Formats: sequence, structure tokens, C-alpha cells
Amino acid sequence: MFERVVAAPADPILGLNDSFNKDDRATKVNLGVGVFKDENGNTPILATVKEAERRLVEQETSKSYLAIGGDLEYGKQVQALLFGNDHTIVTNQLARTAQTPGGTGALRIAADFMASQLNVDKIWISNPTWANHNSVFKSAGLQTAAYSYYDPQTHGLDFDGMKADLNRAEAGDAVLLHGCCHNPTGIDPTLEQWKELATIAKDRGLIVLFDFAYQGFAQGIEEDAAGLRAFTEEVPELLVASSFSKNFGLYNERVGAFTLVGSNSEVADNAFSQVKTIIRSNYSNPPAHGAKVVATVLGDASLKAQWIEEVAYMRQHIHQLRGKFVTALAKLGVAQDFSFIEQQNGMFSFSGLTPEQVETLKTDYGIYIVGSGRINVAGLSDKNIEYVCESIAKVL
Repeated sequence: MFERVVAAPADPILGLNDSFNKDDRATKVNLGVGVFKDENGNTPILATVKEAERRLVEQETSKSYLAIGGDLEYGKQVQALLFGNDHTIVTNQLARTAQTPGGTGALRIAADFMASQLNVDKIWISNPTWANHNSVFKSAGLQTAAYSYYDPQTHGLDFDGMKADLNRAEAGDAVLLHGCCHNPTGIDPTLEQWKELATIAKDRGLIVLFDFAYQGFAQGIEEDAAGLRAFTEEVPELLVASSFSKNFGLYNERVGAFTLVGSNSEVADNAFSQVKTIIRSNYSNPPAHGAKVVATVLGDASLKAQWIEEVAYMRQHIHQLRGKFVTALAKLGVAQDFSFIEQQNGMFSFSGLTPEQVETLKTDYGIYIVGSGRINVAGLSDKNIEYVCESIAKVL
């Protein structure tokens, strides 16, 4: 019965990773998949995570199922990170959080909730965006439309185009916004721009969904929530899909969260009851370990302070790599201006490399980059950056 099934195309990011693993060249470099790497090319386990795991192993007494919505303490800690402990959303109990299998799981729950309960037909997504966004929402039956985001001439934000496109959206449409460290461009709106976007969303009657996967990787844990918090001042109800893959290094634990904010506690309860129904028919309830690690760290003042320092190290390390990358290309005599890379946030940069140049880098030099030209800056190191820059200089 499977003879009629044709092979699906490889995922643009994970498929690239498969090709990298099969490459036997000692000089190969993976700048595709979005994981943080240290100077030795390893993705380390944070010290705070190790300590939390030690405590969990010693104290855990049961492997029984979690509730449909997951660990309650985890949900509280997620809300505190997103909105702040003293925000009215937290103090008035207007938010409800479901623990999900990664940020992708949170996005899918959001998509199903919007489609089945909010009668959303269309969601506006930035152009460009993370490769999996369109697939997630289309799989839930939503149409996708693109709003302008990246200006290839300035290598910056096309804010006028973004506003113009969102002003064409109709009431009841959804809009997906990257909370910080936009993937793939690394370009974020300023606080004033966030406020303008919030006004547009309010005036147009849009349903707002934030994808918040990199908190702490732009300016800081609190600073990176500024855009989301600006929206809460204008938009009384919104949705958030968040992830701890990057800022906790819990990639394979799939630790995510879906959070909804209601206009009052009763509304939030009613809406969340439907979210739990969606979860029950999807994966029933979430896995425990990764979320309990996060809750343990964030619930302990000493561990949380140490974790904030670990995130700061990763953030600063990536920023330093951006500077080294730009300097190395300039020293090689590359005429093309890459200084914009230093102004971008987070792990990713939209390099401006063409698909043809990307293919040559892979074939001739063993450097793996997503076809769009998106580079995972965190995949660079002092050991490979010279080779990468020399190779890029040769294909320009």
C-alpha cells in the first residue's frame, strides 16, 4: 500500500544537517542548524541544568503522568519570564500556560486553537521567516500571507513595508511576530517600533501570536521581553509560543510553552479549557524532565542568578563572533560591506550570500549554510572562523 507514496523533499535545515553528518572532510563546518556551540564545536550542558538534574534524580519519587497542561510551577515561571513578576497579567492571573513539546509544539497548539476556536482563516508571517513556520500553520488548515520585513538594500528592517502590509490585514486575521532575535535575519524592531506595531494590531483587530524562542540572546532576559510587554499595553488578549531550547541548551528535551492572555481570569479559564482539549487529542500530556529542570532553576534564586550569567556568556560570545567575522572578511580584502552583521541580534544572520554561493561553499569547502544565506553565527569559533571567511571570500 505504500508504493503510491513518493519521497518528501528534505527539510531545508534538518536535511542539511544530515548531509553534514555524511561529509567526511575534517574541515567541514555546520552553520545551518540553530544550536549554540563552544570553541570545541560542542553544544554544552549548562552547569545550572546539571545541578537541577542532580536534584531531580535525588528527589524524584514518581514517573506518573503530568496533567494535560503540564507542570504548574513551570507554567508560573514561564509567565514570570515573559511578563515580569509584578505585571498585572501575572498578579491578576490573566495568563494560562500549557507545557508543550518544544516551541514547535506550542506553535501547533496555537494554530489549532486559532483555527478551531477563533475562526482564523489567515495568518500573516514575516518575509523571510523560520523555514518551518509556514508548514506548521498550513498543516492546521490556515492560509499564510507574508508581510515585508527584510530590506536587502540596507540589510535592515523594512519597517514602512511591514506597517503597510499589516495595515492591509483584515479584522480576525492573525499575525505572527518574532519576540526577539528574528530568525533568520537577526533584525529586531526598536521599542518605539514595537509600540507602533501594537497600535496597528489593536486598530486592525488582529489576533497576535508571539514566537519567543531566544529570550536573553539579544540584549538580556528582561530587555528582550520589551516588545511583548509593549503589546500587552495595547492588546488585551494575545498568544505566546516560547521555548527553552536555546537559552537553557535543552534542545533534545523539547521544552516549550503555549501561553494565552485573557481579558479576565474567567475568559482565560474558558479559553484554556479548549487548549487542553486540543492537547488531549494531540499528545495527551507533555514529557516531564526538561520542564522540571527549567522550573527547578528558575524557582531557586541562586540557580536563577547563575543561569542568567550563563545566558549572558552565550549572548556575549555570539556578539564577539559577529565582530570577529566582520573583521576577518575586511582583512581579507572583501569589498562587500558585512558590517551589518554586528548590528544584528541572536544566533542568526541573513548574510546576503546567494543560493549559488551557498551551494559552492557546501560542495567545494564543506561549509553548510541554509539556502537562503542564513548563517548560524553560534556555529563559528576561533578554530574555524578564518577558514570560513577565506572560503566566503573565494565565492564572492
